[in-house]
Amino acid sequence: MRHLRFVDPFFGWVVVAVIVLQALLEWTGMEWVHLPLAICLCFMVVMMAASATRGGRIFLLVCAALTASLVLFNDNWSEALLAAVVKTGFLASFFSALAVLREAASSSPAMAKAGQFLAAQPPGRRYISLSVGTQIYALLLNFGSIQLLGSLALASGKDEPDEEVRQIRTRRMLLAIQRGFISALPWSPMAFSTAMAVATIPGISWITVALPGLVTAAILLSTGWALDTLFKPKLSRAGPAPKRVSSQHRWTVLLPLAALLVIILLPVLALEMLLGIRVVGIVLVVVPLLSIGWLYIQFRDAGIVRLRMVNYVQKELPAFRSDLLLLMSAGYIGVVGSSVLVPLMARAGIDLTVLPPWLLLIALLWIMPVMGQLGGNPILTLALVAPLLPDAALFGLEPSCFAVAMLSGWALTGLTSPFTATNIMIGRFGGIPITDVGRVWNRSYFLVSVSLLMVWVLIYAYWIA
Repeated sequence: MRHLRFVDPFFGWVVVAVIVLQALLEWTGMEWVHLPLAICLCFMVVMMAASATRGGRIFLLVCAALTASLVLFNDNWSEALLAAVVKTGFLASFFSALAVLREAASSSPAMAKAGQFLAAQPPGRRYISLSVGTQIYALLLNFGSIQLLGSLALASGKDEPDEEVRQIRTRRMLLAIQRGFISALPWSPMAFSTAMAVATIPGISWITVALPGLVTAAILLSTGWALDTLFKPKLSRAGPAPKRVSSQHRWTVLLPLAALLVIILLPVLALEMLLGIRVVGIVLVVVPLLSIGWLYIQFRDAGIVRLRMVNYVQKELPAFRSDLLLLMSAGYIGVVGSSVLVPLMARAGIDLTVLPPWLLLIALLWIMPVMGQLGGNPILTLALVAPLLPDAALFGLEPSCFAVAMLSGWALTGLTSPFTATNIMIGRFGGIPITDVGRVWNRSYFLVSVSLLMVWVLIYAYWIA
């Protein structure tokens, strides 16, 4: 809305204040931060509500209704409300801090060259190259990795005169990109999935999630590669072999990506091990600093870097208002909703400890994709379900077992739910209905993957953790 543009710079600087305050809270635990953080979040909500879409307003009404229910049904409503505010601040600050990295990556020629190299691999190597490469891109660009590599996938096939060949090639490349992206969700420190798990499930850290998460990622990657290799689409008519796309770049263009992976992961790993700070707090400090350093390396001019950062705060961040509103609302609804349900479940005599541990773990894996089919945001589902879980020790399990199951389910949700950004973007690039991405393109892959992941979740719980 034009009449709201004058508040854009103010909105951006309020978001910066939220990032700083949330980082202070994560690194120091000082309780006085809660009040200014809540005030800043209230300013954000008011400004987002003024320009909210119909869907955004519905989310806000649900938040208000749940808040009233919390006061009525939970005697400790003030503590629960504080926890919801902190979780909402974490989501807003985490999203905005990651967007700084995307700002730096978008202007890097090295990123584009590496993407072109991955997209131009011969058919035998293209799938695995794009899948593994997308995981690294996902650390830097989040959903922007699908946008970048999806555009390159379409560009690589535009010169192919045969329509059938072009469609097959595009489909295989888009599936490699999507499956590579969702494979990063169980382990990446830059993913909302792992950040939410660490922030919501007591007794876990990023390291305890990342190690089994890498196994989950390996299962998802190898399953996709195997299916792509074994069941290659065949042309409906005989003819010469399709012309192969060749890359103008050598494999050395991937070295900057590898260097960035190391530069990001090492500080996160070291600080978590040495200081015991949650990965959320580390990302809020490390990522903006690395992004500013990366911009300076690109432009070698402090003035240009300063102008780009001011532009990011005053123009780019306000453009994310609707995204921030949905993210923050989903987290708030999940936290407050669980606080309302806990006393109601206790009064109704519902006790999850009577379930066999293996059944609970399988249910946690399945609940994410099932809720995704009904429109449930994974952030909302995790924030709602995790606080309802009993102490893992009551089942003879480690808390990380719950996280591995739910993160596996989160990855599958990104594969199948027509309401997730991954399927929306892949459907748009592929020119097919969004529902067909999960139910047609990924049907066999989902069935094989979910079967393997159920086995892996139980193996991890009973023999490894």
